[in-house]
Amino acid sequence: MNQIPLVDLKAAHAEVADEVREGFERVLADTAFIGGEEVRRFEREYAEFGRVGHVVGVANGTDAVELALRACGVGPGDEVVVPANTFIATAGAVARIGARPVLADCLPGSHLLDPQAALDKVGPATRAVVPVHLYGQMAEVGDLVTQLPDTVAVVEDAAQCQGASRDGRTPGSGGIAATSFYPGKNLGAYGDAGAVLTDDAERADLVRAIANHGGVAKYRHDVAGFNSRLDGLQGVVLRAKLKRLADGNAARRAAAAHYDELLGGLADTGRIVLPVTAPGNTHVWHLYVIQVTDADRDDIVGKLNAEGIGAGVHYPAPVHLTPAYRGLGYGAGDFPHAEKAASRILSLPLFPQITPDQQRRVADTLTDALAR
Repeated sequence: MNQIPLVDLKAAHAEVADEVREGFERVLADTAFIGGEEVRRFEREYAEFGRVGHVVGVANGTDAVELALRACGVGPGDEVVVPANTFIATAGAVARIGARPVLADCLPGSHLLDPQAALDKVGPATRAVVPVHLYGQMAEVGDLVTQLPDTVAVVEDAAQCQGASRDGRTPGSGGIAATSFYPGKNLGAYGDAGAVLTDDAERADLVRAIANHGGVAKYRHDVAGFNSRLDGLQGVVLRAKLKRLADGNAARRAAAAHYDELLGGLADTGRIVLPVTAPGNTHVWHLYVIQVTDADRDDIVGKLNAEGIGAGVHYPAPVHLTPAYRGLGYGAGDFPHAEKAASRILSLPLFPQITPDQQRRVADTLTDALAR
């Protein structure tokens, strides 16, 4: 059976294989395994690409969120507002600091954080709000920045939106953002990697220090820190892929538009709901997420997978309904939009190299699965 993966990492590697091989040889020759010139160059190049003042490479996206929060002064006993509809790492980074995640519902169309719901959860102990830029587009940040008190920071979780913008603004510009370079991201490493993006030089320096055991000089520890550094080999991979990111995002946009055409008939019947792009967004389509409205979503995923279609679910349970965070005290019904989305959302294969024929097969298989 001809498999169509959710994301084709083999195709992505083939495009950069020679460049990566040459870069690896440089790193091996220099023995620059942690940090080094390849990482420094990547940080500069990604800062330029993202139109932000500073980029600090770190070990993974979860660390990036934690480091950004710590750089904003969030600590034990504080509260941080996060979406109920997000990958568990967003809440996990908050909890790891010793702070308490306070959940807010998402918008019903885009599934992005509802700004008003977040503002309603701000209390005396709140020290940050974390809007998650989900599926390739940015949540509303401007309303939060202008309406939150000065004591509450906005820390963007930009793990799924490398290259995205909203109303001309990019993640971290004018504030601070965290991103992930997990292999399946639009800009993916060959293992775990991440970065913090900011226009604030002091916060960038603090992130770099915390991530390097509390200091930037050997055996100098100015603050309490831990180990979260970007490897030189990953710097090579990310530099090679960064050169192709703009074109890859354009290919994703074209593929998403083609899906809209192929699936328009199903949407017209009300059997599925197509993705919604929030106003002002330049979407980079990390994921193409539909909603299944009149069938069992898990049954449809199983049927697609049985036919070699790499469909998935992002994410099958809101944060408050996962066993790890039952202790927050929320229950079923507390976040109706997030809960409804979790029961209906379905991610279809999408990657820059996907072909129209592959998309046609995905659409036909989905149509058949719904008919059965």
